[in-house]
Amino acid sequence: MNFSEKENLELIELFKGLRVADVRDGLDYLLLHNNFSIPYTIKPLFRIRVVGIAKTVRYIPYRGEIPKLTPEEYSEWMGYYYTHICPYPWLEEVKKGDFIVIDQSSVDAGLMGSNNSLYGFSKGVVGYLTNGGPRDTDELILQKIPFWSKFVSQKTVIGRLQYDAMDIPINIEGVTVNPGDVIIADGDGVLVVPRDKAPVVAELARKELNLDKDSRRKLYDKMGWNYDNTVL
Repeated sequence: MNFSEKENLELIELFKGLRVADVRDGLDYLLLHNNFSIPYTIKPLFRIRVVGIAKTVRYIPYRGEIPKLTPEEYSEWMGYYYTHICPYPWLEEVKKGDFIVIDQSSVDAGLMGSNNSLYGFSKGVVGYLTNGGPRDTDELILQKIPFWSKFVSQKTVIGRLQYDAMDIPINIEGVTVNPGDVIIADGDGVLVVPRDKAPVVAELARKELNLDKDSRRKLYDKMGWNYDNTVL
């Protein structure tokens, strides 16, 4: 299903300022205790909080053979590989607010790196989630590209991955992610909120956050601390 950018941004606004823990509580209110939390095998590259709308992509292990080539021939084959075997067609379709969720079959290869992730970010992508691993991570951190992954990889996709599909249900560490779902991620990990449940989950999560802020403000007052943005 194709959702408009306006619809997506309105949905994102409902989750503005919420923490993963608050949203997890919101899901628990609906008795969904054992659903939608991405396992702790997925970790942030650095601490940041992001909410966006899932745009799903799937890559699978390369099924061909690596031909015997000279370095010059290999350079030409790389161009062919990126164009015909492991392209990134979804990068041309991203909208503002998209959270890219990539099933790369847990293959140890850096499908995303400093260049292509920044390209998506420049077009409105808010973050990336993968059961694989990015490379060029020093640059990713420097560029402040929000990224949650299973591991970090040194390796290119050449001879390791091939493109399969996009805008389909995918599996990330046992959790199904559908196109259009809300993805919220921070230092506590990643949550998937089904689109049809998102408004009520956001409302319940907001109540939890406000209760937490009220309680902590009283403790700040007791200890003579100045308020920070986590209690305002």
